[in-house]
Amino acid sequence: MKNKLGSIVVLAALLAFTIAASAQDPNFHIYLCFGQSNMEGAGRAEEQDKTVDERFQVLQAVDAPNLKREKGKWYTAVPPLARGRTGIGPADYFGRTLVAGLPKEVRVGVVNVAVAGCKIELFDKENYPAYAATVPQWMSGIIKEYGGSPYQRVVGMGKLARRTASSRASCSTRANPTRTTSSGRRRSNGCTTT
Repeated sequence: MKNKLGSIVVLAALLAFTIAASAQDPNFHIYLCFGQSNMEGAGRAEEQDKTVDERFQVLQAVDAPNLKREKGKWYTAVPPLARGRTGIGPADYFGRTLVAGLPKEVRVGVVNVAVAGCKIELFDKENYPAYAATVPQWMSGIIKEYGGSPYQRVVGMGKLARRTASSRASCSTRANPTRTTSSGRRRSNGCTTT
């Protein structure tokens, strides 16, 4: 009886996993973007930058009332992509370039969490609290926009995005040596495969 009950539990778990996996859209590729001022959007968006293919989308990581965007919702990726008062950055044309080269049924989504002037420690699970305690006041305000932890925000938005579609990779503008993260994933040059 125990074996039969155990088999039913395993079968139910496999079925639930299969349903969850098949609910993800394989034609929606999502990239987690994090970093400093360049990723945040240091450049000023011009009029031509506001024309964006609807297949390129952004999952808003903070509320941006001036853009009429809410945290946790998908929007066409018209810059700014990080926060409501930032500019245009590498995630903008990264996504546009991908969409232009992919089949018409494929969409590209980005999640952009960036803080100008920060060190990579702000996105390190073990070290971000100690580092965040030492930053200038102006940076503390940006960190607060991300709920006090840009690290937790990028992880949380990544999980939300994963529930929405297929996550492919996460990239940073910071060049890091190759290492294995605490979750066992290989990391090289700021990119983590999922």
